[in-house]
Amino acid sequence: MTTRYRVEYALKSHRRDAFIEWIKGLLAGPFVLHSEPAAYIKEVSTWEDTTATVRKLYASVMADVESLVIDQIENQANNTPELAKLGYLVPTVGTFFTTLPLVDAFYVQDAKRSISCRRLVSPSFNDIRLILNTAQIMSMTSTQEKLRLVTLDGDVTLYEDGKSLTPDNPVIACLLGLLKRDIAVGIVTAAGYPDTSGNRYKERLSGIIEAVADSSDLSENQKRKLLVMGGESNYLFRYSVTDQTLVYVDTNEWILDEMQLWNDTVMQELLDLAEEVIFSCKQVMNLNGEVIRKDRAVGIVPIEGKKMIREDLEEVVLGVQRRLENSPCGKKVQFCAFNGGSDVWVDVGDKRLGVRALQNYLGGIHGHETLHVGDQFASVGANDFKARLAACTVWVADPGETVEALTELCGYWEKAGEKL
Repeated sequence: MTTRYRVEYALKSHRRDAFIEWIKGLLAGPFVLHSEPAAYIKEVSTWEDTTATVRKLYASVMADVESLVIDQIENQANNTPELAKLGYLVPTVGTFFTTLPLVDAFYVQDAKRSISCRRLVSPSFNDIRLILNTAQIMSMTSTQEKLRLVTLDGDVTLYEDGKSLTPDNPVIACLLGLLKRDIAVGIVTAAGYPDTSGNRYKERLSGIIEAVADSSDLSENQKRKLLVMGGESNYLFRYSVTDQTLVYVDTNEWILDEMQLWNDTVMQELLDLAEEVIFSCKQVMNLNGEVIRKDRAVGIVPIEGKKMIREDLEEVVLGVQRRLENSPCGKKVQFCAFNGGSDVWVDVGDKRLGVRALQNYLGGIHGHETLHVGDQFASVGANDFKARLAACTVWVADPGETVEALTELCGYWEKAGEKL
């Protein structure tokens, strides 16, 4: 149900993506000029000419944005980001690792979503999000550069929130297809289980682990390219052909130089402060939650049979974020505070570090050779957001979209003649 409540919530600045909102604004002009106040009162068949005109105008806008992305990339390469026009128009736009064929992507999504046929509903956030996804996928399958690593979030990306990756999940076939192409698959999840046995990860990811163990199509080297980075960037596990399951990788084998500067005392100070803020929020707002402290994380989860509303969860995230950013320990240690949908967690480290650690561990993979798939890319309170600093990204809304995106990825390879 669309209500004022939902609309106002979506307009909160911390829940918006500036680049997508900016493109929405550009497309609003053609939509308004060719909208039909009398739509569905007159014959719909009379829209054909208007649809063709609107489609051409939308594509023209996408062509301009495509050119701005190229200019942004060139200025990034020349270390002159201040000269990039897109960075001036959208100051928070971030880093691009590849060009984006937005015109071609628009035509693909227009055929699926009838964007240019609509007369009463303008191009939406989801329309543009999916156009950007398709453009990113097209870019990574149409160049000489080979995709070497695909990283994926867990909850809401691979499986439903709080669930597990079971053998019947259709995404497993997609992940096996990536491994068969010699592309490493890294599951970068916020779930943090410090036990070196990895039993909890084995339980939650049993579907893909069993599928890799049982596969006769994968070589031993390809099987070893299944990795799990837990707690954002704190615990690494890798598939072992000998043990036919995940095995713990010693921290010294993969930790980044910047992470080695963090000492345990400062990390615990960070978590102490985060726990203090979370507990204060629980008391003041009378939250139906239980505060939980882990080795590298602290959070609040709902009491069994109860739930916390998302505005309260957002309040906790923003409160913790603000407090830590202005604290000495928050300036020394990277952290991630995020709303998990039903809970809030603060982790030491973030997914930028998690993805970069995997890139380094696998021999020095670059951002343009890496694709991160996740569901949380809002500017604050979303733990996939920082992965944009290390890799190309695809923003999905649910596990079904993850399957669609990976299927689309393989489909473009096949069209390009890169058969398995």
